[in-house]
Amino acid sequence: MMQIRILIFASIILPWILVSAAKDEYVEARKPTTEIVNIPDNDFQQDSDADLAVAQKASELPTCLMCVCLSGSVYCEEVSPEITAVPSLPKETAYLYARFNKINKISNKDFADMATLRRIDLTGNLIDKIEDGAFSKLPHLEELSLAENRLTTLPMLPVKLEYFNANSNRLRTQGVKANAFKKLTSLAYLYLGNNELTAVPQLPESLHAVHLHNNKISTITDETFCKGNNSHYIRPNLDQVRLDGNPLKLSQHPDSFICLQSLPIGWYN
Repeated sequence: MMQIRILIFASIILPWILVSAAKDEYVEARKPTTEIVNIPDNDFQQDSDADLAVAQKASELPTCLMCVCLSGSVYCEEVSPEITAVPSLPKETAYLYARFNKINKISNKDFADMATLRRIDLTGNLIDKIEDGAFSKLPHLEELSLAENRLTTLPMLPVKLEYFNANSNRLRTQGVKANAFKKLTSLAYLYLGNNELTAVPQLPESLHAVHLHNNKISTITDETFCKGNNSHYIRPNLDQVRLDGNPLKLSQHPDSFICLQSLPIGWYN
């Protein structure tokens, strides 16, 4: 009886053991082999060189990646690092705001072929030189601000200019051409305060406001604002004149303001 049980157990268990062994061998044969590859050191150097090239390329970003370009306006205000020259502008640029940077010079090529420009604001830079033709080829330029720079002379200005601000520079009378503003027949607002002017420049009839405060102006004549030979002449547009902060006693020149609708701001005592 015992022998019969042994034969039955062997006939059942032995095939199962053989099948399991065969399955294990199949699984082992199917396992992928792991191959170790040694990467040479020069590959790492190539990756480093590529990263460096990308970083150098990033420092030469197009204007609209370094600044903000939006609907014809370019904003390059207080960018980091600060720009030291006027950036290349998209052809359709109408408004440029590049305030509070470190631009030190404006050349003739900076605004070449930029006929669409209507406003340029370069307030708060380090500009001490502007080539004479830098703005002369901008037929539609209406507003120009060069306030808070280091200018001692002014370049030729566009004839359609309506607003010009050169407050807080180092402008001297000999650095401003006699007809620098006289030919600007659309100029309405002229700001030349906080400079070193010793005389009032010739002013166009179109002016609404002229600020000449904190200069070195010591004298004016009957022709400065009015026409001394015409007592009936009135300047209807010019309603704001600032001469405060100059070594000039306005009460000594009563006929100099007879054509104005309001007296200048300044010292009368």
